[in-house]
Amino acid sequence: MSVAGINSSELNSFNKDNELIDMGHDLLTPTSTIIAYTEMLLEYANVHILESGFISDLNKVLSAGEQLSNLITQLFSKKSVSQGEIDLNNITSEIRHNLRTPINAIIGYGEMLLEDMEDMDAEEHKDAMLDLQKILSSARRLLTLIGDLSNLSKKSKPLLDQKISNIGIVKPKKPAFKINKVVPSTLGIDIPNIAAEDDINNLSQNASLLVVDDGENNRELLSRRLKKEGFEIDEAENGLQALEKIRTKKFDLVLLDIIMPEMNGYQVLETIKTDKDLAQIPVIMISALDEIDSVVHCIEMGAEDYLQKPFNQVILNAKISATLERKRLRDRELAFLKKLQIEQEKSEKLLLNILPKAIADRLKIGVHTIADKFEDVTVLFSDLVGFTELSAGVSASDLVEKLNQIFIAFDRLSEKHGLEKIKTIGDAYMLVGGLPTPRDDHVEAVADMAIEMLDEIAWLNEQNQEDFKIRIGMHTGPVVAGVIGKHKFNYDLWGDTVNTASRMESQGIPDEIQVSEVVYNRLKDKFFLEERGLIPIKGKGKMNTYLLKGRK
Repeated sequence: MSVAGINSSELNSFNKDNELIDMGHDLLTPTSTIIAYTEMLLEYANVHILESGFISDLNKVLSAGEQLSNLITQLFSKKSVSQGEIDLNNITSEIRHNLRTPINAIIGYGEMLLEDMEDMDAEEHKDAMLDLQKILSSARRLLTLIGDLSNLSKKSKPLLDQKISNIGIVKPKKPAFKINKVVPSTLGIDIPNIAAEDDINNLSQNASLLVVDDGENNRELLSRRLKKEGFEIDEAENGLQALEKIRTKKFDLVLLDIIMPEMNGYQVLETIKTDKDLAQIPVIMISALDEIDSVVHCIEMGAEDYLQKPFNQVILNAKISATLERKRLRDRELAFLKKLQIEQEKSEKLLLNILPKAIADRLKIGVHTIADKFEDVTVLFSDLVGFTELSAGVSASDLVEKLNQIFIAFDRLSEKHGLEKIKTIGDAYMLVGGLPTPRDDHVEAVADMAIEMLDEIAWLNEQNQEDFKIRIGMHTGPVVAGVIGKHKFNYDLWGDTVNTASRMESQGIPDEIQVSEVVYNRLKDKFFLEERGLIPIKGKGKMNTYLLKGRK
């Protein structure tokens, strides 16, 4: 059925088109007010204020007003509506974002101009300040009207679910790298590099902020506001430039716009939060988008907070202060954990100086009693000949220094050959091969070290004009090994093998390596050994011993 030649479907479409055109008129009215009052203020400023910065900001307000007027006219003209370029079901986030962008500039510059005029003679410029307030009121009215547009769009989807070709935004993936979590290991903590404690305490006073926005006016507005608050500000005009600056300079906070060409804010945020070297940098997202999905997704991806343009100065300051305070607390926690890691590493080194690593690892997991029997190991004892008499004629510091030099050399050799130093007693040195990790070549390894110990003593004597002599004894057989002590641990060996090795040394010959017949039988095919013959061994009777001379 039709009315006056127009059917109901056509009538409904006609009414919707008129509603869109009326909507455009509603937006143009405050926009025209902004342009008119700004032109009047420019005439006034050129006569009564004359400050170049003030006039420059007014021109930016006028430019933004004209840009907004052209955009509204283009979107809501009869031609655009009739040709279906815009309809009630297609007022997208992109359209609302594009409308808000010049309004943000008008409000931002307008508020700064008002602050400037309040710093001047307020009474003298009273009428101009009222005109400026009318500009701000009209701009805020426009924000309300644009917000109402979202209620009219029945089929529009959130920006996150759209592919907007001209800015390349797609729904980003959640980062695989988890942030803001510190997981200690058993004896170390995987934490990023952090600032010194004094820098952490001064974070709020001299923080370095990076403002990222492709709009020059937006960057300038935000940077000027933040500089007034005492922050050090750097700027980036796109995502790639922002990442380059973040990787080359330390920033305490990044203020990141979402809608940018080439690389949008979501992609920059994801890159930051999936890079272990950058992930701890806090990011506040900034945008004219009004969709809750956008806010939620930014927080899910690791953003600290979200700010919608235009900014309320109080809210802006509060969110930045809160974010920097959270960063300060996190950095203090990381500094504490770093100190803990250093102390743990020190404890680890001290523990490994006392115990073999395999034994230390068992103690760390809670094993209380460690006692193991090894059926085949080689024990070595060494002793400096005449060192007791020498000690009577030198100072304590010289004595310790000489002994330390020798034992450090022996420690280096034991590490080289994969042997375990057990202990030093005075000027005696004890080590073992074949435990706590068994190895088939322990007799040869200990023999090689014994030969190099003689060489090391000879070299030290030549370097220091000394005449130290050393006795070395070796024996192979079974031992019991274990940890004794509760507060001061000691890893030690017991058994006849230990006693026999000690007798090989104590009843040996200076600058010789005396070994038992058991050792001789294990080495005779690869080493030169000289039979010494039967000698009385305390507690053992007469034993046939040999002198180890070198490898074949």
